[in-house]
Amino acid sequence: MRWFALIGPCVAAVLTCSAAVPAAATTAEVTSATKLHWELQPSGTDARFRGLAAVNREVAWLGGSKGTVLRTVDGGRSWQDVSPPGAAELQFRDIEAFDARTAVALTIGEGEQSRIYRTSDGGRSWTESFRNTDPKAFYDCVGFFDRRHGLAMSDPVDGKVRVLSTEDGGRSWTVLPSAGMPDALPGEAGFAASGQCLVTSGPRDAWIATGGGARARVFHTSDRGRTWSVSDTPLASKPTAGVFALAFRDRRTGIAIGGDFENPNTAKDALARTGDGGRGWQVPPQAPAGYRSGATWLPHSMVGVLAVGPSGSDLSLDGGRHWRQFDAGSFDTVDCTPDLSCWAAGEKGRVARLRLG
Repeated sequence: MRWFALIGPCVAAVLTCSAAVPAAATTAEVTSATKLHWELQPSGTDARFRGLAAVNREVAWLGGSKGTVLRTVDGGRSWQDVSPPGAAELQFRDIEAFDARTAVALTIGEGEQSRIYRTSDGGRSWTESFRNTDPKAFYDCVGFFDRRHGLAMSDPVDGKVRVLSTEDGGRSWTVLPSAGMPDALPGEAGFAASGQCLVTSGPRDAWIATGGGARARVFHTSDRGRTWSVSDTPLASKPTAGVFALAFRDRRTGIAIGGDFENPNTAKDALARTGDGGRGWQVPPQAPAGYRSGATWLPHSMVGVLAVGPSGSDLSLDGGRHWRQFDAGSFDTVDCTPDLSCWAAGEKGRVARLRLG
């Protein structure tokens, strides 16, 4: 297909489109001609899923409200309830999965409501590998560099963002020293909206997104969390606004996206791009039409980016400079896999696969 390089292998190769679109087509022409859409799947629950880990085109995990964790191994045709026992009062907001058997899931909340669970048998059994005992901590997101090394982040404690580290695949966790972390702003915090307030790229780089304070900021580490730098973004910031999600194509190229969740149809100062690993952020010519809580790059694409939020989903085919809304349904989080499959999840048990045609 002549538009293959433009729209990205994720959409072109997996979703089986018969339309031929000229290589010079605009985003609007491509999305119109290909009829890009989310195909809803039956999750069997009304839980709200803000945690999503897509492993491949057959395997994905969901983490949500009411202590709910679901898993599919057949491309979403059926979902298994593999929720940890005794977790019904907890809120799973992030989940990271390595395969069909191994996953790490984070619950959020003050004090002991923030916990980390791990399974190595497809959710038949779970081990609680971390329970927060500090009443001042509130964990938001977890991310992994590889199958062994990962981080989890909490809202600031004693004036600094707190970070946990694991070197054994989430079996145990250690609070990292705060000496290498810049001071937090008054009111600054992460948003546990999509499991994308902490993201990684490669073996050592990670970024943390914040809002709530005087400025929306992004923290960056290049040594797996021992030391951090921080930069301001142009995104608006207040208690309900800031950077809700980060998505990095590599260790230099990324986007920061968010807005104000109390005004989901307004997108003023809600998107920025970086080409230097997050040291500097620029406002693109165009942004999605509303608040967006999740974003991801199309796999093996240099230019394709997806964004989702309560008021719709958007596609960019030029690295986040311009956007076209292609779906009006509500989703909180989105993820794509190396074997070219994209998934989204959100409120009222909504989970979907990306399709063309």
